[in-house]
Amino acid sequence: MQAVVWDGPDRVSLSAVPDPVPIHDTDAVVAVRLAGVCGTDLHVSGGHSPGMRPGTVLGHEFVGTVVAAGAGVRRAVVGTEVMSSDFTACGTCWWCDRGEHWHCTHRQFFGTGGIFGPELAGAQAQFVRVPYADTVLAPLPPRVRRGRGRCWPATTWPPAGSPGNAATPVPATSWRSSGAGRSVSSRRCARRRSGVAVVVVSDPVPARLDLARAHGAVGAHPDELRAVLDELTQGRGADVVVEAVGAPVGLELALRVVRRAGVVVSVGAHTEPAWPLPLAAAFTDEITLTFAIGDPIRARRALLPLLAAGVLDPTFVVSDTVPLSEAPSAYARMRERSAMKVLLELG
Repeated sequence: MQAVVWDGPDRVSLSAVPDPVPIHDTDAVVAVRLAGVCGTDLHVSGGHSPGMRPGTVLGHEFVGTVVAAGAGVRRAVVGTEVMSSDFTACGTCWWCDRGEHWHCTHRQFFGTGGIFGPELAGAQAQFVRVPYADTVLAPLPPRVRRGRGRCWPATTWPPAGSPGNAATPVPATSWRSSGAGRSVSSRRCARRRSGVAVVVVSDPVPARLDLARAHGAVGAHPDELRAVLDELTQGRGADVVVEAVGAPVGLELALRVVRRAGVVVSVGAHTEPAWPLPLAAAFTDEITLTFAIGDPIRARRALLPLLAAGVLDPTFVVSDTVPLSEAPSAYARMRERSAMKVLLELG
């Protein structure tokens, strides 16, 4: 089969790799219909994180159809159109029972080498093997299959959370986020879920700020962000800051613009081993800093009905839909920030 593989720092290519087959009774194989290219893919393909090796099949966002299943699979049967979590979980352990699937000891993250656990081939390919298929996969409702399901990978839900629980909303009158692609999607969730009054999106790319403004947010370049927030909040700063970049520069900016006793939630994929927290200032200002990793297994029960009903429509963040053969150029456009979100279409 054809797949997008990592060749080295900032280098990807389309290569022929073996077709996957079920290895365990709980495995399924999915024929991929659409695969997303997102910021995490850029992080891992940049080559700045240990755990990647040449030949790794990339990609962790996908929808498709089950074409093979192990004897132990009960729900994700052959022929089912499905969406997938971007990581695996067994569904039966102590962590999974608590809805904290990311901490399952059987976690594997599709297409990220050994960065987040044991390697698992990714989904920017014609087929992908899915361990623990009954937990990791979910059927797409008919109305979602016909439209908004094509953009499930682009959805961030919810945009903010209390410490240790990304599913709990934080009431806010002003909410600020960095990284426009993921954040504009988060902005809609913020209003739906938490009753946020004002959303300010910060990004250095003018086109991304224009997109944020077109969908009801206030756009601000990072250099102007504090001044914009001061005007909106009488100098207090943002109640909640969602850092969606996954880099120290994003966290540093977040701490500069959050109000005293405010909350910073980092949802970006961090791979740096350390970061110098301004400890005295964070203590004095009573800042809550928490990290949240999206959990589609937990979130989909709430999200899929909203997508099917048209309450949420993440399609606006997709700038390009291209065939798998154009994946290398799609990666290049995203690195150059000339593309917002790219979907690879396989069928």
